[in-house]
Amino acid sequence: MYIIFLLPLIYYIMFHYWPMYGIIIAFKDYNIVKGITGSPWIGTVHFEKFLQDPYFWKLVRNTLLINIYELFWAFPAPIILALLLNELKHARLKKFVQSVSYLPHFISTVVVCGMIVNFLTTDGLINQLVVWLGGQPVQFLMKPEYFRTIFISSGIWQSIGWGSIIYLAALTGVDEELYDAAKMDGANRWKQLIHITLPGIAPTISIMLILNIGRLMNIGYEKIILLYNGSTYETADVISTYVYRRGLLGADFSYATAVELFQAVIGLILLVSANRLSKKINDTGLW
Repeated sequence: MYIIFLLPLIYYIMFHYWPMYGIIIAFKDYNIVKGITGSPWIGTVHFEKFLQDPYFWKLVRNTLLINIYELFWAFPAPIILALLLNELKHARLKKFVQSVSYLPHFISTVVVCGMIVNFLTTDGLINQLVVWLGGQPVQFLMKPEYFRTIFISSGIWQSIGWGSIIYLAALTGVDEELYDAAKMDGANRWKQLIHITLPGIAPTISIMLILNIGRLMNIGYEKIILLYNGSTYETADVISTYVYRRGLLGADFSYATAVELFQAVIGLILLVSANRLSKKINDTGLW
C-alpha cells in the first residue's frame, strides 16, 4: 500500500510543491543568467505595477464575468443532466445518452476550437443555417459581444456529460426506501425530486459549488488563445492570457509570476470564504 501511494506522492512533490519555490521570483528582479537565488529582491514592485496597469480592471472584469456566467449557466447543466438520466428507466437508452454526452470531454481543446472556428466562419454551418432562414451571415468570432456566449456554450457541450458523473454517483447513495415512503404518501415524481433527490445530493452540490467559486479568478488560457483575436480582446482578454503574453512571449517572468500569484491569492480568499459560508448555511464544507 505504501509503495502504491509513493508514486502519486512523488508526482505531487515534483510537479505541484517543488515548483512553488519559484514563486519567490515575483518579489525579485529575475535574471535568467543569475538564477532565482542570485537575482536581487525588489519587494512588491511587480504587484504595484500590475495594480496600476491600465489593463488591470479590464482583465479582472473579463475574468470574473466569464467565470460568473459559467457558474450561472455551466454549473447547473451537469446537475440537470444527471437528474434527467436518473429518471430514465430504459437501460440501453440511458447508456447511449451517457456515452454520447461523455464523448466531447475526450476531444482535445485544439480540435474543439477548430470545430468552433469551422462552424462559425462566414461560410460555416451556422451561417449556412442563418442564410437558409433568411438572415445575413455574421462574423461571430470577430464580434466581442458573442465571445463569452461562444466560449461558455461550447464549454457546456464539452463538459456536461463528464461533469454529471459525480452527481450520478451521488444519486446512487440516496436511500430507495425514502422514495417508496414518498410514493405511499402520494408524492409524485416532481415532489420526490424536490424533497428527496435534491436534498440527498445537496452536500455534493455544495462541495462542487465551493470549488467553482474558488476558481472565479482563474480561467485556462489555452481555449481563449485559440479563439480570440484583436477584435475580441475587449471581452476575451483575461488574466491568464495576459500572464501568457507577458511571461512566455515577453519573457517578463517576474511580472507574470506576480500576476499569477495575485490571482491565486484572490482565489484562495474566495475558496475559504465560500467554504465558511457553506458551513454556516448547511454544515457542509471542504474542511
